[in-house]
Amino acid sequence: MLVNNTLKKLTGVFFWVAVWQLAAMKIGKEVLLASPVATIKALITLCGQSAFWHAIVFSLTRIMLGFVLAVAAGVLLAGLSAVSQWIKLLFAPLFSVIKAVPVASFIILLLLWVRGGNLSVSISFLMVLPIVYNNMLAGFENVDRSLLEMATVFRLSNMKKIKYIYIPQILPYFTAACTTSLGLCWKSGIAAEVIGLPNGSMGNRLYETKLYMDTAEMFAWTVVIVIISFVVEKGFLWLLDKITARITDGYL
Repeated sequence: MLVNNTLKKLTGVFFWVAVWQLAAMKIGKEVLLASPVATIKALITLCGQSAFWHAIVFSLTRIMLGFVLAVAAGVLLAGLSAVSQWIKLLFAPLFSVIKAVPVASFIILLLLWVRGGNLSVSISFLMVLPIVYNNMLAGFENVDRSLLEMATVFRLSNMKKIKYIYIPQILPYFTAACTTSLGLCWKSGIAAEVIGLPNGSMGNRLYETKLYMDTAEMFAWTVVIVIISFVVEKGFLWLLDKITARITDGYL
């Protein structure tokens, strides 16, 4: 079954690569649409440059820092909002505004206050925070009250309530929040770098390919961004599944 699913996915990938190749051949101008072959050659060239790996580390660490900070803040604020209706009402307008304002507006505004090197941290944080907050708040509010009453009757400690009641019931909401926000976090962070142009970032390198009309390298960087986004998302969810399994089995 796993092999069949993998073959189906690869078939879809090969189909669109073939469409890409045919379109590039039809246009016949690499500056307008680089072919898959030209993109792979550019990618191989990039892999031999130390600046390429430095740019990946530069962007990845900052974007993931914004993600981690947003997750921590979102969980904390959602917990406080679940406890206090006043805190929930206080934060509701703020998160509504954050969700409604375009990413580009935040980027331009933050450029007045934040250094270019830290811009992707701030933007990733802002894009992830409302998603985590809303999902976790829904999780806290939907915890089975009958289980909490039973825990009170049997005088379970707060730690045992968290371990055996809160965590198992909130984890699906947390997983959904991370799944939704990881891709958005990565894309918005790179967009912030394209506008802020911090030296040594992937966004800066991507912008330079546009200046020099190097379409093949632009496509190569785009492929790298997609691959890293996919690997980070799958890796994070794999780690989360392992932690969830350990909690379920009672090891934590």
